[in-house]
Amino acid sequence: MALSIGIVGLPNVGKSTLFNALTRKSVPAENYPFCTIDPSVGVVAVPDERLGKLSQFSVSEKTVPAAVEFTDIAGLVKGASEGEGLGNQFLSHIRETDAIAEVVRIFEDDNIIHVDSRIDPLKDIEVINLELVLADLQTAAKRKGSIGKEVKAGKKDAVIEAGLLERLVPALEAGKMASTIQANEFEAPFLKQLCLITAKPFIYVLNKKAGARNLDELAGDERWARLINFFKETNAGYVIVDAGIENELKDLDEEDKMEMREGLGSHDDGVNNLIRKGYDMLGLITYFTTGTDETRAWTIKKGWTAPEAGTAIHGDFKEKFVRAEVINWQELLNVGSFALAREKGILRTEGKEYVVKDGDVIEFKI
Repeated sequence: MALSIGIVGLPNVGKSTLFNALTRKSVPAENYPFCTIDPSVGVVAVPDERLGKLSQFSVSEKTVPAAVEFTDIAGLVKGASEGEGLGNQFLSHIRETDAIAEVVRIFEDDNIIHVDSRIDPLKDIEVINLELVLADLQTAAKRKGSIGKEVKAGKKDAVIEAGLLERLVPALEAGKMASTIQANEFEAPFLKQLCLITAKPFIYVLNKKAGARNLDELAGDERWARLINFFKETNAGYVIVDAGIENELKDLDEEDKMEMREGLGSHDDGVNNLIRKGYDMLGLITYFTTGTDETRAWTIKKGWTAPEAGTAIHGDFKEKFVRAEVINWQELLNVGSFALAREKGILRTEGKEYVVKDGDVIEFKI
């Protein structure tokens, strides 16, 4: 399942450095705006200890993790919705992603230029989000202006879409994100067709720096207090990452990474946390197949039935589905073998209506 998260933010906040840490793919990260002209795409493995344990259990020759795609998009600036800083080009790249990871700088360092010459994370968020809202307003207003003839003709779909736009355009004009508008089941397909950036799920990535003045460590700093209050008021998710350290450590094994982090004063693996939260933000879960040849994590949407889940393996599985043998991954490890699980009745046979759960181990029968 090819779902992607776009990494956005102002210039010089650490987007490309974070992307390097995520993907181990070389992307320009020089200290000047617009060094990343074309979006770079990397496929990132989702950290999951269950996969390794199942692979050991089955003595598998091959282990294949679930993955999320991250797209590094060049820095946006004030006026991007009007084309400033190649804004229109970059905004089109953002529209193609499924979710947004907005990188926000929370460290002070005189050697790394900030476009406003002062660190104020909430102001940075407001600048970026306003540009995204204005870009969406152009899209929604244009559609509202062109749908009139269809509405007058009494076309049912046009009437439904027009009702959505009547609420959506004023909200965007007021600076609100499209995600604040609740679309009913009839309007939802039309909202999706508009491809609005601010209708996508957002997660904020707070980039800190070891050895620098980080706002989360400055007691009583009003900039940090305002930022956290914003997250609470908007119910927004966020993670804290030291992108610089994680980029430096990207080629080390986990044990060496942990030792180096401690030496550098960075104890949290923020990048892994971001990958997991990004996966969850997209409404994804994982099921497994396991055997001596291969143990693999398969990505599906929450709520998918067994036949739908089978399409992750092959498109024909939905039509050819007969039944599935299902067991929770931990129950399988606890019982010791598929044979014993079947004997004890723990290995269940499920039909077409079964909704797959995160952590299921499945064998499809077609």
